[in-house]
Amino acid sequence: MPRARHGVTAHKKRRKYLKQAEGTWGGRHRLYTVARDTVKRSMAYATRDRKTRKRDFRRLWVVRINAACRAEGLSYSNFIKGLKEAKVSLDRKVLADIALHDAGAFQELVKTAKASL
Repeated sequence: MPRARHGVTAHKKRRKYLKQAEGTWGGRHRLYTVARDTVKRSMAYATRDRKTRKRDFRRLWVVRINAACRAEGLSYSNFIKGLKEAKVSLDRKVLADIALHDAGAFQELVKTAKASL
């Protein structure tokens, strides 16, 4: 009788990679070696892009705040400096949301920042 060593485990491992590669094109979801490379690369991209997403969103918030500040006649850097001096502690995510959805409240924040400069 032949000796079976890693049959079940190896098959599970291969099935796991093929399952993760579902939805990819061509042999990338059918062939084990190609699927494994695809999955490993996709995991690397996912790890990298979880970090990048945070940068991208902060950049978006800064652009939105800057646009709203310029409409009120104030630069972004002076606005942030004015808020810090006025001891208003709102992060950029909240400021961008206020600038986008509540123009009146944002005008009040700009007045506060201008007054403290």
